[in-house]
Amino acid sequence: MAQEDKNPVDSFVEMFEAFGSAMGKVFDDPELKNKATEFGKAASESASTLGNRFKDEEVQEKFNEMGKAAEQFGKSVADMFKEKK
Repeated sequence: MAQEDKNPVDSFVEMFEAFGSAMGKVFDDPELKNKATEFGKAASESASTLGNRFKDEEVQEKFNEMGKAAEQFGKSVADMFKEKK
């Protein structure tokens, strides 16, 4: 499935699975990775409820805020690595 074809629920689940995997590796903590994977699976299992919540304007606003914060975090991390080169 192409990135642009993914629905928000699938992207949400993938984001937490990827984040948990990365954090588990960064902190060398398999339990952290497992917890993030469990969260991703739980979100996937309740996809219809989660998908309906994405339609609420208030929820959309909160996810926009979360997206901006995640984007800023990603830029900060990328900038930190650029500075070290």
